[in-house]
Amino acid sequence: MDWAQHRRDAHQLGRAQEYLRQIVYGGNDGIVTTFAIVSGFAGAQSDGIAQIGGLAVLVFGLANLFADAVSMGLGEFLSGRAQHDLYHSRREMELREIAENPDHERDELETILHQRGLTREDAHATADIMVHHPSIMADLMMTYEFGMHDPAEERPAVNGLVTFCSFLVFGSAPLIPYFLYPPSNTIFLASIFSTLAALCALGLLRWSATGEKLLRTLGETIAVGTACALVAYVVGLVVGG
Repeated sequence: MDWAQHRRDAHQLGRAQEYLRQIVYGGNDGIVTTFAIVSGFAGAQSDGIAQIGGLAVLVFGLANLFADAVSMGLGEFLSGRAQHDLYHSRREMELREIAENPDHERDELETILHQRGLTREDAHATADIMVHHPSIMADLMMTYEFGMHDPAEERPAVNGLVTFCSFLVFGSAPLIPYFLYPPSNTIFLASIFSTLAALCALGLLRWSATGEKLLRTLGETIAVGTACALVAYVVGLVVGG
């Protein structure tokens, strides 16, 4: 059975939910990182951003946007590959331990199952059965002993691409006013509103995918972005002042 297709058909698990971690991670970091450049420039100039020039903001902002997007995408790809390698090497070790010392591994599994709610008798009977099925037993031990899930359905290249695209799409929001309007002392305010709109959109996407409380998902997303932006602005103000 194609379990990925089954989840989409039977449980209405959409693409946004499948790649929610990459979308939120890349999008939030893109917004915050790019706005940090803009707010850093604004904080460095007490008389306003117009003295710096919108072109300078765009040059530094776009350079940062694309460089960090590539870095984030490749980082997601490499971390996914590393997770694959770690899982498979650890699972091979677990299979060897089951083959070489089955009684010890059976006792470990029995303890785990009992701690997770099975009666002592059911845990003992289940462990006795599982020890004759090393592959399934190894999967159970990987999940419950090491807290690692099978990354077979994870696609590091796709995850990296989603992170890259999310970073670019959401991270471009703080720069939009600088493409649309000439430099002025108020353009920074327009960038703030554009950034808040992007954070709200990301929070709404997270809310629609998870079904969690709207105020919590929006509040957390906006709070994280605002905190990082304030740090960048204050640093620019202190250094530039």
